[in-house]
Amino acid sequence: MKELMEYREKMLARLRESAAEFCETCRSFQDPHANAEGGWTAHQIAFHVRDIEREVYGMRIRRALIEENPLFKNFDPDAWMAAHYNRDEPMQKILDEFWEGIRTIADQLRESPQEVWSRMSRHEALGGELTLQLWVERSLAHVEEHLTALQKAQKQ
Repeated sequence: MKELMEYREKMLARLRESAAEFCETCRSFQDPHANAEGGWTAHQIAFHVRDIEREVYGMRIRRALIEENPLFKNFDPDAWMAAHYNRDEPMQKILDEFWEGIRTIADQLRESPQEVWSRMSRHEALGGELTLQLWVERSLAHVEEHLTALQKAQKQ
C-alpha cells in the first residue's frame, strides 16, 4: 500500500509539473497562431488541452469523487473543437483556466482519503470498473503527450 500511495503522490506532483511546463511552453511561442504540430497551432493545442481537461478528464475525476459509479459518455474532440474553438480567446486566459483546473483537481485528490482513488466509474465505449486513478493517469498522459509535441515543434 505504501508503494501505491507514493505512486499516486508522484503522479499528482508530475501532473502539476507537466501542467506548468505545458503553460510555459505555450507562452514561449512567439506566434501562437503559427503551425506548431500536426497542422495545429500552439493556440489550438492549448485550447484543446484545456478543454479536454475541463470537459473530459477533470469532469470524470470530479464526478467519480462525488458520484456512485457514474457513467461517462464518449467525447469527440474534433467535433468539440469545430464547435467551440475561438481563435481570438487570449492564450493567457486559456492557460490560466487550464492551470486552475489542474491545481484544483490535484489539491482535491491530495486532501482526499486514499480510498477515493479506487472509486469506480463506467464509460459507454470503454466499459465498467474504471477507477478514478485511471482518469488521473489519462489526464497526465494527455498533458504530457501535447507537451512533448510542442517541445518537439520548438526544436524544428
